[in-house]
Amino acid sequence: MAIKVGMVSLGCAKNQVDGEMLMANLKNAGFELCDDAALADVAIVNTCGFIDSAKQESIDEILELATLKKEGRIKKIVVTGCLAERYREEIHKELPEVDGVFGIGANADIAACIESAMNDFTESFPEKNKMPLCGERELSTPSYFAYIKIAEGCDNKCTYCAVPMIRGGYRSRTMESIEEEARGLVENGAKELILIAQDTTRYGIDLYGEYSLAKLMRRLCKIDGLKWLRVLYCYPDALTDELLETMAEEEKIVKYIDLPLQHASARVLKRMNRTGDRESLTALMKKIREKIPGVTLRTTLITGFPGETEEEFAESLAFARTCGLAMVHVFPYSRRAGTPAASMPGQLSRAEKADRSARAVAAAAELHREFLTAMCGTEQDVLFEQIEDGWFTGHAPNGMKVYARGEDLHNTVRRVRIEGLQEEGLRGEIL
Repeated sequence: MAIKVGMVSLGCAKNQVDGEMLMANLKNAGFELCDDAALADVAIVNTCGFIDSAKQESIDEILELATLKKEGRIKKIVVTGCLAERYREEIHKELPEVDGVFGIGANADIAACIESAMNDFTESFPEKNKMPLCGERELSTPSYFAYIKIAEGCDNKCTYCAVPMIRGGYRSRTMESIEEEARGLVENGAKELILIAQDTTRYGIDLYGEYSLAKLMRRLCKIDGLKWLRVLYCYPDALTDELLETMAEEEKIVKYIDLPLQHASARVLKRMNRTGDRESLTALMKKIREKIPGVTLRTTLITGFPGETEEEFAESLAFARTCGLAMVHVFPYSRRAGTPAASMPGQLSRAEKADRSARAVAAAAELHREFLTAMCGTEQDVLFEQIEDGWFTGHAPNGMKVYARGEDLHNTVRRVRIEGLQEEGLRGEIL
């Protein structure tokens, strides 16, 4: 009988795509895929190690599966992903229930790694650049949308971030391979494609010698059957005029930019090894809005960075309040071993970081509610996804969640008039 494998994939969408390729690799090698890792012979935990809370979530998942292993319900536990790459020795030492630890470079050989782990503890850590950039995937998203990872790694070297250590330098996929995958996903029913990378705006700089995201997106917009094209994680320094003009001109590109700014204080940004200040970032936001009328902007802010003063924290919040942001995701600074920021003076206490994070989250919730309120009375196209308590739910091009009642709306795009707020989203009427 074939060995049954199941996966728990944690963290970001980039990690999710990696997990989908792992599962396709295993299926092609003759393993039987199981939707529930708790019911499999081998449970794979595809971990995230980006911040402390993600690291803890990964550990908690391993421990929960360890209980099932002790009860005899699963036979083996193997760990992959960022936490495995970053903390290989600690996992082996502190989590004896784990039967295999595999770095991201071992993804192409996952079948052989698991077969070895069935006999004895196994670890494998080839060079990071051996990790495949693309390949067959066992999709875990519904058929109506899919992520496409267009690059791996990062060269930005922000002082708080361990991604370059974990994932290596920036590596772009070819436009041809991305287009081929995109066409296959659309033929499979995807109405929306979401381009992802640690920094999408630097796409192509290593392959073509220039920023090439705009050219890639124009190419993908020609695919028949594609309804929406979305791009996430745009680095502000590489947000070119060509890219903004492309987003404004192409109807299929949703007018939505995820722009992780992290802070607005010049001194804090410099310590983060990032550029800009409140004035330049405000000018950038104005420029984006002028070039893309009606654009929705989302950002992330880090609170409690080493040396951050109360005044600098307040400056960052004031910037967020004055820029008309739809969403602000808040990360309390997480100290990552081996990063420059980890050894900087002025480390804030856990209580200080928690306090500033809580205040920033409250401000972000207020901004989000203001944005949703402003949408009331407008008409939006909505891609409907599923039923929740009698309501069909979906999302508008700007990413906002919409509730509506009607006949079977699953996997359809319908015009909706926004009537009011509902839970964390909007309530609408089908037109």
